[in-house]
Amino acid sequence: MSDSNKLVAETRTEFGKGFARRLRAAGKIPAVVYGHGSDVKHVALPAHETGLIVRHANSIIELDIDGATELVFVKDVQREPVRSYIEHIDLVVVKRGEKIEVEVPVVTEGEPFSGTYVSTIVATIRVNVDALNIPESITVSVEGLEDGAQIHAKDVALPEGSELVDDADLLLLTVHANAAADEDDEAAAEAAE
Repeated sequence: MSDSNKLVAETRTEFGKGFARRLRAAGKIPAVVYGHGSDVKHVALPAHETGLIVRHANSIIELDIDGATELVFVKDVQREPVRSYIEHIDLVVVKRGEKIEVEVPVVTEGEPFSGTYVSTIVATIRVNVDALNIPESITVSVEGLEDGAQIHAKDVALPEGSELVDDADLLLLTVHANAAADEDDEAAAEAAE
């Protein structure tokens, strides 16, 4: 874990919309830390540093709360819908070596067969993975795939130590013939006649 994922959190004892508004105006974000049978902790996080960390999906943060270090997973980020600033964050305590369920983006690489295109059906895949080794994405090769080819969750090579949570038959990608290419072929055939 890099030093950029370490934050100092301040314990907060005040609650409510008014206090949260004042907290955000002071450059902090209200957050709650829970999990593993521990008491719920209400904290304030530095807004800028936290915003940089939560830009990445499935972030793990090392929090310093009153001198005690907690390893937490960013469970939920609530944003203001119009101006998109962070209103509140839910953090779940994780332990080193613990497996957690996360959604990881599926990224394609390569080019399908000429005259075809890839249609993404599902953009993420759910896996159980070690909390400290969460992949940023899972790459799927579509190199040379022809019309009608399908890639299901069971066809994806998962990172070592990961377990598939989604249904093995979940359809992720399909390859289709390009309709414009078909029309061009038909027009060329008619012109040749």
